[in-house]
Amino acid sequence: MQRLNNESPQSTTIQELCAEYRENNAISREEYQKNRVKRGLRNPDGTGVMAGLTHVCNVHGYLIDDGDKVPDKGRLTYRGINIEDIVAGCQAEGRFGFEEIVWLLIFGKLPNRRQYDRMCGLLYDNRELPENFPEDMIIKAPSRDVMNKLARSVLALYSYDDDPEDPSLENNMRQSISLIARMPSIMAYSYQVKRRRFDKESMFFHPYEPGHRTAQAILNSLRPDRMFTQQEAELLDLCMVLHAEHGGGNNSTFTTRVLTSAGTDIYSAIGAAVGSLKGVRHGGANHRVRQMMDDLMEHVHDWKDEDEVERYLEKILRGEAGDGSGLIYGMGHAIYTLSDPRAVILKEKARGLAEEKGFNDKLALYELVERLSPGAFLRTTGKEKVICANVDFYSGLIYQMLGIPEELFTPMFAVSRIAGWCAHRIEELTTGGRSMRPAYRALPVRQKYVPLDQR
Repeated sequence: MQRLNNESPQSTTIQELCAEYRENNAISREEYQKNRVKRGLRNPDGTGVMAGLTHVCNVHGYLIDDGDKVPDKGRLTYRGINIEDIVAGCQAEGRFGFEEIVWLLIFGKLPNRRQYDRMCGLLYDNRELPENFPEDMIIKAPSRDVMNKLARSVLALYSYDDDPEDPSLENNMRQSISLIARMPSIMAYSYQVKRRRFDKESMFFHPYEPGHRTAQAILNSLRPDRMFTQQEAELLDLCMVLHAEHGGGNNSTFTTRVLTSAGTDIYSAIGAAVGSLKGVRHGGANHRVRQMMDDLMEHVHDWKDEDEVERYLEKILRGEAGDGSGLIYGMGHAIYTLSDPRAVILKEKARGLAEEKGFNDKLALYELVERLSPGAFLRTTGKEKVICANVDFYSGLIYQMLGIPEELFTPMFAVSRIAGWCAHRIEELTTGGRSMRPAYRALPVRQKYVPLDQR
């Protein structure tokens, strides 16, 4: 179809069609309240509707006292183990953690040394894409958006699988390991081809090193000289560990479970999850944080002037600055209230690299925005709400310090979160047993059929 523009007759037709739609399809918030519909599958207090059970992960952000929601320190546990303990354990042993997390999320227990080495080996053995896949599926059909290419490529892997439909645990285990290993490769290829086609820059494809863990392999594929420090690789690995899983209710994981419950193949389920994560109300928020902060840094003359920064935050909340959405991206969370443990860990670990990379002033501004946002929200909206920085607020800054291109912020989220998606896919296959089918109430608007010439 020809691209629409404001002057074309086709564009005018589309505007008329949209006006026709809006006139006949409005549903007010009052209608939702009258029919007791829990919009977004959320209860009136913002908590999620109970839709399932899982062993994989627990996200804690508040307490319930006599029916009231009470803010509490955020906690994130993978298979019952506090994420803070996992991070501390890996760092104490000088070990990369993502491979350990893949094993833990899928199998339910921490791997021993033999199992850890086995997972590292499996991911390396499956990292290369099928023969001719990069040329046929990525190079010949480049995309401006890497998330779009990730979703398309995951779906395309179905055609390269000799047994894509077998629903057995054994087959899905094989497919899961393969997808977790190949997602970084798809991301790297997609980005390089995007650079060449749309940015008119050189593209390069480096071979993988057998001894590299996933975070090292990613930096190896993105750096022209293949050079990176141990500190950089460990910080990227930390980001991947923190992004790997976040419970069954987040939009992309729930998408994985919904499609899995329908009995579809793993490529369709994971491809849909990638599409979900692309949304700015989900994984795409880290990209929006970067855009918002760039805009703030451009318009605030003194980054240390609390009054000036606060005034600009209030303009953002009124929709007079930023993208006009009225949102301070990266602030607030559906579950966390007092703190997001992922953001707390990332901010602490970012300080060392910020000193080395010359990002101290930027990090200080991020921390100032985090501190001032709750007060700005209260003054602008008149609503008392406990707000904390979420993981998206600091992850983009860390990626920037690591030299990760902005267009890869959300794809890096997907490359990490696929570990959790696969764990939930397998759990839904083995314990669910029923297609998810929530109810929608039809609003009672009765019409009589009228012959065409009488309308």
